[in-house]
Amino acid sequence: MLLPRLIAHRGYAARAPENTLAAIHAAADAGITWVELDVQCLADGTPVIWHDAHMARCSNGRAHLAQLTLEEARRFDVGSWFDAKFAGERIATLEEALEAVESRGLGLNLELKVCTARDPIRLTERVLPVLEGVLPAERLLVSSFSQEALYRARRLDHELHLGILYDEKVPRVWKWDAERIGAVSVHANWEHLNPDRMSDIKNAGLNVVCYTINDPQAFQSWWDRGVDAVISDDPLLFEQFEQQRERYQAQLHELEARCPTTVKKA
Repeated sequence: MLLPRLIAHRGYAARAPENTLAAIHAAADAGITWVELDVQCLADGTPVIWHDAHMARCSNGRAHLAQLTLEEARRFDVGSWFDAKFAGERIATLEEALEAVESRGLGLNLELKVCTARDPIRLTERVLPVLEGVLPAERLLVSSFSQEALYRARRLDHELHLGILYDEKVPRVWKWDAERIGAVSVHANWEHLNPDRMSDIKNAGLNVVCYTINDPQAFQSWWDRGVDAVISDDPLLFEQFEQQRERYQAQLHELEARCPTTVKKA
């Protein structure tokens, strides 16, 4: 699977309230081609785009998703906490998010978010039918920290592109995990990623996706090691950094031409 170098985290978390329709449109407006979103189920089984087990951090409500119907969840404002201009934003269903992604021509990395005490099988069985036929295969990647969710997803859909998420170090059994579910990518916390382990993953033909990177300069050496894609709260930071580096290199070459001895001594 060919992935873009830059994927916007939770829609576009730096520019709009995370995991909302507004965030999806903000990413598209900024020229970003792929977004990452989280999906989990409400008490009535409706798949919605949300990260936390509760509403408190990103809304004006304090209820747990496992206790809410869609009608109840829709009562909460999920935009004002980020900025007053997003007042009135409501929690998005998976169907609504897919419609927005498709209408803007975006790719989607959808994470099956299995919160504590939630059923990974039930989540997967609710989500996959909604995904069917909405996005082209090359624009959809489903990932999860839950091996159970991914294994069930593979049993339900033999063609779906799947990615394994690891929280800290990528374990020694990564290859067994990947083969068991037919993964196309390994998603790693870059601060715990071992270069040799990453090389093994690449040699096995899998994509390496790193999260969540908001410091392009600190991450720069990992591109040279073969990372395929990064998930960032603000992917435009990478473009800005690369453009600045290009200007810097151009200025350096110009200086070398004018003052070669001085530059070499420096």
